[in-house]
Amino acid sequence: MIDTPLLEVRNLSVSFSVRHAGRTARLPALREIDLSLSRGETLGIVGESGSGKSTLARTLLRLTEAAGGTVRFDGTDLLALKGRSLRRMRARLQMIFQDGGSALDPRQRIGAALEEPLQTLRPEWPADGRDRRVRELLARVGLEPQQADRYPHEFSGGQAQRIGIARALIVEPELVVCDEPLSSLDVSIKAQIAGLLLELKRGLGLSMLFIAHDLPAVQLLSDRVLVLYLGRVMETAGCEALFTRPRHPYTRALLQSAPVPDPRVARSRAVAPIGGELPSALFPPSGCVFRTRCPYAVERCAIELPLPRTVGDSVVACHRAEDVS
Repeated sequence: MIDTPLLEVRNLSVSFSVRHAGRTARLPALREIDLSLSRGETLGIVGESGSGKSTLARTLLRLTEAAGGTVRFDGTDLLALKGRSLRRMRARLQMIFQDGGSALDPRQRIGAALEEPLQTLRPEWPADGRDRRVRELLARVGLEPQQADRYPHEFSGGQAQRIGIARALIVEPELVVCDEPLSSLDVSIKAQIAGLLLELKRGLGLSMLFIAHDLPAVQLLSDRVLVLYLGRVMETAGCEALFTRPRHPYTRALLQSAPVPDPRVARSRAVAPIGGELPSALFPPSGCVFRTRCPYAVERCAIELPLPRTVGDSVVACHRAEDVS
């Protein structure tokens, strides 16, 4: 039997209206994105700032509207849902935000903040069941059940992120989108939260999209990884294959640019950073969008847009993927 993906995205495009030179222009943020996610799988999404990672997350959850394409969740077209149907679907898809503290109402006790999604999205839950669920979930994310009576300002950044995770999980979603959940945390706290997400993934059988700059965390949590650059997918591969043998020049440069804790190891593998800056999304390069920074670029790269194709264990959009080493 063929396994039907829990989430399937095809040709997804997003653009924003911006002012340029006194006129209104369309800025393409995502262009023809394809991805799929199986039940119980975690797909890591990486790329530089401005590559479209957070836009992708918000579009999948209908917080940003798509310009084209399809998004199917468990066979349902998410982009076609409206009103009550969309509200019912939100219980099945939740997001963990970058800054857990800023996502909380400072005037509301934590218990009430966690009960709110249950009241809105799971109204069938009885009141005593909601309170019990809140306290059980606080314990599950490493907090004390009695802390439900405290206010957000009484928690550290790491504790606030644990509360954000609990708030996302309170309605028992099938898919959790993690949008840079570690980037605002100290190094030691990052490791704790990454470990918690891994434990919850395994214990609850969660399906996750994990968006992050922290490549070690992506490697720890992900089954597969998708690489974005200037709103386009550069490469998709299993986690081990991508980290051991990246096929796209951008993926290779991204991995080599990652910080290494041990300075001796860092010196031994020192490489030149990715040349140049991310081009303007309003005026992207013709052909391959990475060609202006790519050491492998040839004339063909400026003329012909590379289409995704299988090279080794990767699906990669590069004319010269076989030459990357």
